[in-house]
Amino acid sequence: MQSSLKTNIPSSLNSKNNNRIRVGRSSAGLGLFATDFFKKNERIVEYIGKRLTNKEVDEIKENRYLLEINSKYTIDGSSRSNIARYANHSCKPNAETDTISGRAYIIAKKDIKAGDEIVWNYGKEYFNDFIKKNGCMCVSCVNNRSDAFGAAPVTL
Repeated sequence: MQSSLKTNIPSSLNSKNNNRIRVGRSSAGLGLFATDFFKKNERIVEYIGKRLTNKEVDEIKENRYLLEINSKYTIDGSSRSNIARYANHSCKPNAETDTISGRAYIIAKKDIKAGDEIVWNYGKEYFNDFIKKNGCMCVSCVNNRSDAFGAAPVTL
């Protein structure tokens, strides 16, 4: 049975912060960037999408935009209307996810300046399933590889 909470309809946070974030080029493809200052612990954007049960998730062949919100439900954030899906993984994140009243948010883990990419750690399971094989593309890891070979560090 599907929950009645509509996680595919964003809270007012997304429209309130719409002009404070943007999608742009990052070291990993497209990324989510701050266009304004976010204080530590401030909600940046809601992760929206269809709410799925664990059984429904088990039937999905591949989807890189699933965000588990509790032991029963996961949000399928694959819709492009979910701007939060563009927040990339980082081994040194400046944001994190949190579930509040059944809704998932990306929240500033520390102060984030305008121009900074908003990044969070996707977790060990996602890392092992999708990132490890080709190598992490977060700025921290790319710069660590560059340092090892004497190349110039990546800046965004």
